[in-house]
Amino acid sequence: AGRAKRPRGAGRQLEAGMRGILITCNMNERKCVGEAYSLLGEYGDLLYGPEQFSDHEERLSGSDREEDEDDVEAALKKEVGQIRASTEQKLRRFQSVESGANNVVFIRTQGIEPENLVHHILKDMHTTKKKKTRVILRMLPISGTCKAFMEDMKKYTETFFEPWFKAPNKGTFQIVYKARNNSHMSREEVIKELAGIVGSLNPENKVDLNNPQYTIVVEIIKTVCCLSVVRDYVLFRKYNLQEVVKSNKEDAQQNPSSVTEEQNSEVAKAETDEQEKSSKEVKEENK
Repeated sequence: AGRAKRPRGAGRQLEAGMRGILITCNMNERKCVGEAYSLLGEYGDLLYGPEQFSDHEERLSGSDREEDEDDVEAALKKEVGQIRASTEQKLRRFQSVESGANNVVFIRTQGIEPENLVHHILKDMHTTKKKKTRVILRMLPISGTCKAFMEDMKKYTETFFEPWFKAPNKGTFQIVYKARNNSHMSREEVIKELAGIVGSLNPENKVDLNNPQYTIVVEIIKTVCCLSVVRDYVLFRKYNLQEVVKSNKEDAQQNPSSVTEEQNSEVAKAETDEQEKSSKEVKEENK
């Protein structure tokens, strides 16, 4: 495995046109990937049924074991070659790709709705208060990606936002913005433009900085913009798996004095002309 250098890089790094789950972790990315596969596999099987594998993959653990070592080695080489040849044609349900940022893991998804899966995981953990991960911090569904340039983002989100915000649909919202390894984007410009697009889809869409129905997540890594619209962002502690399992009493005791990863990062809310002053006050508090 160490010799493999991701031939031609096909589908092995975060790029425009992907869907998946963006995960932040506590220094140990390798363990984070393992935890992610375990957690997503558990709930993925529950919601969508067991993943179906090809005949080649199933035969790897079949009757070939009874043959002598030379035959087994030859058979394995053949199987590996066949699997590699079909990799680009058949994507697995969950596949880790290079995110482009430290302490950030991106799991590409195929054939599932990232928002529904992650919301189900957080809802279950919030209800049971059962801790299931050690190094995973936040788990954010990413329903779409585009190039991280303002014109690309405006064109993409005009369609992307429609299921939630285009009349007759409407809702209260906020925008949470984070950029990594990117210096050419302006936070204020992105928030202003995206909030304007939401407003143009239905004038009844209103900003709510305290407990919105929807949170628009904007995660920019290098030249890729990751987007999602999530529910229960406040209730589920900003989609932090470590925080969501705390009891309400424990959370109330620890949050005022502790600095979590989210609190340490700058969180920007959506701005409109009438809300600009309020938004600036929120950002001042988060610095």
